[in-house]
Amino acid sequence: MSENNQQRDVFDAIADPTRRQLIHLLAEAEERPLYELTAKFQMGRTAVSKHLTILKEAGLVHDRKVGRETRFKLNPKPLREVQDWVSFYSQFWSANMLRLEQLLQEEEE
Repeated sequence: MSENNQQRDVFDAIADPTRRQLIHLLAEAEERPLYELTAKFQMGRTAVSKHLTILKEAGLVHDRKVGRETRFKLNPKPLREVQDWVSFYSQFWSANMLRLEQLLQEEEE
């Protein structure tokens, strides 16, 4: 867990397609109320809230109360861990593809 004292692994949180869609929706706006997020899915408010709780436990979402509604905002910082992991394997595959290309060129000669 990172310095955010996260309760849930970021990779676990983004493993679900609904949660990835929620992240995408939150990335498109500075802040969104729960009712607006719920309208984007074919599931009830409680189910969407559970997904948002998982994202919140991973540090990916912040919420705040405005009157009777709850508004959610994306915190992209924990996604850095995912980016770093993907970047490592991107470099791995680039190096392997370069080696493969060199071997193929050697065979042609």
